[in-house]
Amino acid sequence: MKALVTAVDEGGFAAAGRKLGLSRVQVSRLVTALEDHLGAQLLVRTTRTMALTEAGQVFVERARVLVNDMAEAEAAAGDLTGELKGLLQINAPMTFGVSHIAPAVNDFMRQHRDITVSLNVNDRFVDPYEEGFDITLRIGDLQPSSLIARKICPIRRLMCASPDYLEDRGRPRTPADLADHSILHYGHLGNELHWPLRGVGNSNRLPVFPVLCSNNGDVLKMASLAGQGIVLLPAFIVADELANGALVPVLEGFEPAPVALHAIYPPDKYRPAKTRAFVDFLTGRFQRRPPGGPV
Repeated sequence: MKALVTAVDEGGFAAAGRKLGLSRVQVSRLVTALEDHLGAQLLVRTTRTMALTEAGQVFVERARVLVNDMAEAEAAAGDLTGELKGLLQINAPMTFGVSHIAPAVNDFMRQHRDITVSLNVNDRFVDPYEEGFDITLRIGDLQPSSLIARKICPIRRLMCASPDYLEDRGRPRTPADLADHSILHYGHLGNELHWPLRGVGNSNRLPVFPVLCSNNGDVLKMASLAGQGIVLLPAFIVADELANGALVPVLEGFEPAPVALHAIYPPDKYRPAKTRAFVDFLTGRFQRRPPGGPV
């Protein structure tokens, strides 16, 4: 049953085998044995594709519930031992994942020797249910969904620039002054870009016209260090540069409100102890030492 559900979810026997630790032939034989047991064809197979029959669609819909329930039961039974063990699959934003989550993972694994971790870092939105992650960490506002989210900590954002840039172009005194400056924008190029600054009318939204856009904070930090303009970034990305004077803050009284770091889970009824323990670990760690400094 699990072989069939996994083959359908993964799109083939080979992919299912990789996930289950079996060969493609073994998965195929398990599905064939299930069909023989039921006396019904569940899959239509060709050399390149497979598709569920009507009977297969009905069976897989019911079987997926049973497979998920069994996985939850196995995890619950394992939790009774009081020991954290097994694979923990985590997804995190690129820069934050490298600078803050990777060190946290190392410390967590030192405390729990039977835990293995797969840490995937990228800057696109990841659905933990669809892509098989136990935890997805994301910074910023979340769109409504069936996923479960837990707030871990707030993260400060600020504007800064290099001393050379400010000496050449002058220091802005109000948000309106940014119209005369080169803007480095975190995000994609678009027609209606804005910065969510405090004290900018009722909406707190200042239109900006960037000279450089990127979806990676390190790219923008390097541009700012090179004197290319003023950047708005999470404080943890530029904390070292602010400390050593390579970058200096601007418009400090107009900083946007902090954004939240969230842990996002699949909408399962049961959450394994290893998942809960890691999120508790992160929450305690970042509340003691907020990323980028106090909010």
